[in-house]
Amino acid sequence: MHDARVEKVDLAAVLDGLDEFWSQRVVGEANGTLLKVAKGTGSTLWHSHDDQDETFLVMSGRLVVQLRDRDVTLDPGEMFIVPRGVEHCPIAPDEARFLILGTSITSNAAGGKPAWSARPASA
Repeated sequence: MHDARVEKVDLAAVLDGLDEFWSQRVVGEANGTLLKVAKGTGSTLWHSHDDQDETFLVMSGRLVVQLRDRDVTLDPGEMFIVPRGVEHCPIAPDEARFLILGTSITSNAAGGKPAWSARPASA
């Protein structure tokens, strides 16, 4: 049986269409988990998520997830899970593109999104 709602997703095309850094776009949902893409440059703010773990899977560029006791550097094809309640600060020295898995959108001020990210990425 074919479900017309099931289609492949071109992640690169979705990322190309993002006009803000550190903003997440939902590209799918499976088993209660949202699959979101984002791109980042510079730094977010220190924050934590008390309601969910946050998984980062880097597609291109380099993402450094700062924790209070160490830095975790992620290159393309690498992933890291930040456990719920753990304070972290993602940094992208240059533009990084990544997939985030979690139960809800976290790209807001409480999720560490910096105020400057609201300006278009192309500016």
